[in-house]
Amino acid sequence: MRSMRGLLVVLLLAGIALLSLSFMSRPAYTQQELRAPEILREMTHDVSPPLRDMLPAAHRIGPPEEREIRMLHQPRGIEKLVDPVLQLSTLPKVSTTGGSSIGGIGANGSAPPDTNGSVGATQFVEWVNQEFAVYNKATGALILGPLEGNTLWSGFGGGCQTNNDGDIIVLWDKLHQRWVMSQFSVSTTPFNQCVAVSTTADATGTWARYAFQQPAFNDYPKLGVWPDAYYVTYNMFNSTGTLFEGSRLCAMNSSAMRAGTAATQQCFQLSSSFGGVLPADVDGTTLPPAGEPEFFLNFGTNSLNLWKFHVDFTNTANTTLTGPTNLPVAAFSEACGGGRCIPQSGVTQKLDSLGDRLMYRLAYRNFGNHESLVVNHSITAGSSVGVRWYELQNPGTNPVIFQQGTFAPDSNYRWMGSIAMDRAGDIALGYSVSSSTLHPAIRYTGRTPSDPLGTMESETSIFEGPGSQTGNNLSRWGDYSSMSVDPADDCTFWYSNEYLPANGSFNWGTRFASFKFTGCGAPPTPDFSISPTPSSQTVVQGNPTSYTVNTSALNGFSGNITLSLTSALPTGVGASFTSTTVAAGASSTLNVTTAPTTAAGTSTITIQGTSGSLAHSASVTLVVNPVAPPNFTISAAPSSRSVTRGNSTTYTVTIVRQNGFTGSVSLSVTNLPSRASGTFNPTSITGTGTTSTLTISTTSRTTRGTRTLTIHGTSGSLSHTTTVSLTVN
Repeated sequence: MRSMRGLLVVLLLAGIALLSLSFMSRPAYTQQELRAPEILREMTHDVSPPLRDMLPAAHRIGPPEEREIRMLHQPRGIEKLVDPVLQLSTLPKVSTTGGSSIGGIGANGSAPPDTNGSVGATQFVEWVNQEFAVYNKATGALILGPLEGNTLWSGFGGGCQTNNDGDIIVLWDKLHQRWVMSQFSVSTTPFNQCVAVSTTADATGTWARYAFQQPAFNDYPKLGVWPDAYYVTYNMFNSTGTLFEGSRLCAMNSSAMRAGTAATQQCFQLSSSFGGVLPADVDGTTLPPAGEPEFFLNFGTNSLNLWKFHVDFTNTANTTLTGPTNLPVAAFSEACGGGRCIPQSGVTQKLDSLGDRLMYRLAYRNFGNHESLVVNHSITAGSSVGVRWYELQNPGTNPVIFQQGTFAPDSNYRWMGSIAMDRAGDIALGYSVSSSTLHPAIRYTGRTPSDPLGTMESETSIFEGPGSQTGNNLSRWGDYSSMSVDPADDCTFWYSNEYLPANGSFNWGTRFASFKFTGCGAPPTPDFSISPTPSSQTVVQGNPTSYTVNTSALNGFSGNITLSLTSALPTGVGASFTSTTVAAGASSTLNVTTAPTTAAGTSTITIQGTSGSLAHSASVTLVVNPVAPPNFTISAAPSSRSVTRGNSTTYTVTIVRQNGFTGSVSLSVTNLPSRASGTFNPTSITGTGTTSTLTISTTSRTTRGTRTLTIHGTSGSLSHTTTVSLTVN
């Protein structure tokens, strides 16, 4: 139990915070409205085969390498300012219930790791530097991977396929039940952003793939999902990566990308005065108000800068970027002056704070009676480093800093944060923590709406790292971590970050873990899902095929599921389940038959699962191709012969019958040398015969040299040839 003194400190802190907020959240102002965006079509696009069927891209061979992002400015002196929102009190331990804690992708050839993960309907996808993997979120079991990042672009061509440059993002599009994955291609030109959108909720299925060219080095791309577009920001540098040119804000036509059709992007380039801009990313299923623009945020001198991006893909003249609106916040100094100062246990190597920018994500949520954005960055906190976090409310109308705080409860250094809100308004903040007596660890804190404004509860450990990072000039500790919210209950948080399993340079590991605030709503309703695989099958008229209908239990569901078809089958197509009733988690096979008279074409089969009042459906595609006409192929062996003038030699000619071909094939040969002849035995291949012997006879006057002979096989209107080489000595 807290002492009365601690309670008084909390109340005093809340009063100071409210007083400072009333001063700092004065009305914002708008600087300008930009029109006439740069409009670019994708360089190329396609729809991939199922990811699970793709041949994995080759792993890069070579020594480990350091891949650091470009800094927005040179490190500055560490300035210790009075922080009016520094949390001085100690609240109870964060009131959450732990869930999964899973070891993720490990060191894969470069450092530092871009630790990024996202949770979907049934899967968790983690992507770190050059590799990604798909996990079953219920069990933690590995479903696919780890795979090289550019495996996703196998067969796509260009830099997206050949390069595997990292700076990755994976997001679950909660509004459309799709995965969005992206990495840049910058080791060769043109500079590209490679973006893929899953065609279903299954990350191992097919993907619509795109390459969007950028005018220069598009560093540190960050993605956000909004109802009208997928938005992305870059820190743009010149082609050599030596001169910062400002943030670039782009909108990609998400509806076209989900459909797998040609897509455009519309971009605005900011001046070099603005860097580290983040796009808002929607959490929850309550959409932003109709027509509301996307929000972007970065920080300036003791302020947050807010932009609004309205995109119109039909009439680009209506596209605008408005801002920045300047929102003053409590004074702060960038952690480590934007450079390195974070100590570790047992080594002298200091780590980089990445304090020159806001940390991913800018999480948006619509609560109905208000909208909120939450974000964080690392700042100087007394003699150490802490996490400054903000909740900005009503960004579309009258944006205000509703609350802010600096979490630095002791002398340890906290940085590399990621923040989000659940549907009850609870806030979770994950980060790294280290000191001269502590190896870098993964921890989180959080708050409930009933806590005093600007305060977080006492932290909880996810994983205490066993090692510290070493190596010449290897100071960067990650480029970002990620906090996402489970769409199944909109309460469970999933956090991904890195650690070192032992002192070393390129031996990092990652971990992702889930937890939930105990007060987040009523227990979720038991439910189930169905997922047929593959999503498409192709057959020839008269042949059968099948699909596996998988089911999954959600939120403790334990009932039986009845399977049926809700769409009419094409004429000549039959379908039946091996079992029409299955327990949740079991599967059934849908066997499909076609007749020789079934019409060729593509059709959709809709499968429905029902259990009491619960019903879910999923569709598969059936492609019926016409029966190929009877035909044959012709070949000859060996491919070359040598003969002395006056002698003979032979080749074996083989006919392979296809699609029920029963005809007679007449044989002939052309391009013989002068004074040479060719005869077949037999002269035609009939019935079930498959071979004939071609004898080439020469005389003492046959022309010497090498000739290519053409052997012809003819049956009615069908004609095929093969060639062999003949050398006359």
